Amino acid sequence: MRSDPAAWPQRVFDVLKSEGVRVVSYVPDAGLRGLIKLCRSDDTMISVALTNEEEGIGLSAGAWLGGDRAVLLMQSSGVGKCVNGLAMIEECRFPFLAVVSMRGEWGEANPWQVPMARAVVTVLEEMGVSPIRVLDSDRAADAVASAARMAFESHRAVAVLLSQQMLGSKTFPTAEQAHD
Repeated sequence: MRSDPAAWPQRVFDVLKSEGVRVVSYVPDAGLRGLIKLCRSDDTMISVALTNEEEGIGLSAGAWLGGDRAVLLMQSSGVGKCVNGLAMIEECRFPFLAVVSMRGEWGEANPWQVPMARAVVTVLEEMGVSPIRVLDSDRAADAVASAARMAFESHRAVAVLLSQQMLGSKTFPTAEQAHD
């Protein structure tokens, strides 16, 4: 029996708490809105809104150096914006955990999201980040738990990719609807 698809943010949040994640950085994103809201409302977590995704990599490194665990929450388009930072993770050998909401795939109506969606897995792998793809909301928490263990116990870089099939695609009004 499937669980409520809208409940995945709470389950992923619970995993982050149980894995000792205390620092959460994010670029505001509709696909991750529920998870971001839960993290921001928790008094034991430090939530930091970023101006770009690459800042989150530095924040994750700083958290680790200070003895804390961190997660970066971002949209797939942000992966392309932080390639240089991603490359530093393997060289510096610090644990890195990211949860990425995918755009540019399942039902995407925004054409400029598509090229980065096709490149996300390749970019991550080329930068030494192991991607874990999630198509079903019932698997999101397990995937984040697995990724957290890989990141924090093996000092690896791991990104959980939440598919647009799971999150749902955005819709935009047509030109005719926008002018009605």
